[in-house]
Parts: sequence; structure tokens; C-alpha cells
Amino acid sequence: MSTYAIGDIQGCHQHFQQLLEIIGFNPSRDKLWLVGDVVNRGPNSLAVLHTLMQLGDAVIMVLGNHDLHLLMVAAGVTTEQPHDTLKSILQAPDREKLLSWLRHQRLFYHEDEYALVHAGLLPGWSVDQAEYLAQEVEVILCNDQSFQEFAPSMYGNDPDHWQDSLQGEHRWRVIINAMTRLRVCTREGKMNFAFKANPTDIPAGYVPWFNVPNRASKTHTILFGHWSALGLRMERNLIALDTGCLWGGRLTAVRLEDRTVFQVPCA
Repeated sequence: MSTYAIGDIQGCHQHFQQLLEIIGFNPSRDKLWLVGDVVNRGPNSLAVLHTLMQLGDAVIMVLGNHDLHLLMVAAGVTTEQPHDTLKSILQAPDREKLLSWLRHQRLFYHEDEYALVHAGLLPGWSVDQAEYLAQEVEVILCNDQSFQEFAPSMYGNDPDHWQDSLQGEHRWRVIINAMTRLRVCTREGKMNFAFKANPTDIPAGYVPWFNVPNRASKTHTILFGHWSALGLRMERNLIALDTGCLWGGRLTAVRLEDRTVFQVPCA
């Protein structure tokens, strides 16, 4: 059995299929760990969702900001943006089944020495605390009533840092924003959501979330995506997997057992 961690697919179904062929993926034997953003901007998000659902228990994925955006559009909280490619899902005959499947995916996952998240973790969060906090939000997303009640409050940049005393929508928004939108923060954990560029251009006072000294999650190897300008980065306790397939880069898989890298060039 092999476990393959794969970067942001974002609706690039053809390249995803090519990558599965290259790694010789066998759903009866192997596992896929997906860092989220499986839909949007690419040409065939509907096919990606259908493929993932067909793979069943062979897939473990965490939600990304584009996956949540699809849920917000479907819930009527926001509208499609000019570059969105969500219409095929929203108009699909099995739309409700697809959306329900997506809402039941994790926000964070960890197993043995690895942890899976879309964007990042705040420096004060241990892996165990992150799992506990993610489960708070997952319960809300999975329940029809609580999801409808919380959805209008999900978007927003405040609060921009964590406090144990946070409650309700403010607490859940910080958890979601950190796990699906974080790239840089201060050493104290204040998040900057405006920055999306290369690491060399980070504003003064901020650092990549994974470079904060004494980060509590250093006990595990964190697998994440979201930051395409960062590219593939493999360190002892860190693997960044968003290699910009959507932008003409590559779609990347890393076999966790030996850290072998597999890539498909994306036109």
C-alpha cells in the first residue's frame, strides 16, 4: 500500500487523471491525501468531484477555500466571481449529492507523523489542538441546519488572530481562515490575508506561518497547498504541494513512504 499526497487540483481533471496513471494508483490498495481546492478555476470541476466520489474510502481530503466558496455560492451567501468555473456543478442533476459529499469532508486530518491541511496552522496550535478545533467546524458543516445558520457569517477577515476565549461565529471563522487561507502571519499569530505573492515579497513584520519560531505543530510533518507561488517545498517536517497546475505549472504527488515526487506538466 502507498499513500500519495496531491496538491491543488482546482478542476484540472485531465491532469489529475494523468497523475493517477503515472503513480499507478490502485484504489483497492493505495490512498490519496488531497490538500483541498479540488474545484474551481479549472475546466472540469464536476468530473473531479465525480472521480473522487467514485474512489470512495481511498480518498482523504481536507477542504480548501475554493471548495468552501462553492458551498457558499450554492447556499446563496455569495455569487460566482468572473473566473469561477462552478456552473457545471451547480447545474448538475446530482448537485445536492455532490454538495453534501463536499460538506462532509474534513478541515484537518492527521495520522501517525503526518498532518494534512489546506493552507496552514497558527503558530500556537499543536496538531492535537488543531484537530479538536477543526472538528468543531466539521460538525457545523455536516449538519444542514447549523450550516445554513453559520454560512452567512463564514466570510470575513476579523478576528485576525486566535484567542481561546473566542466563541461562536468569530471562533469558527478564525479556525476556517487559518486552515484554508493562511500564508503569512506575525510571530504572535496575527494573520495577513491580503498577501498572495512570492515569499521574497512578504510585508515587513510577517513571516510564512511555518517559519514562526517554536511553532507548536513542528512535532509532525505538515502537508499543505494553497500557496502556488511557494511551489514544491520538502523539509523534514513540511511538504508544500501547490505547484500551480491551474497556472500552467505542474500537478504534484508525493509518495509519503519514501518521499518520491511525481509530476504532470499542465498546459
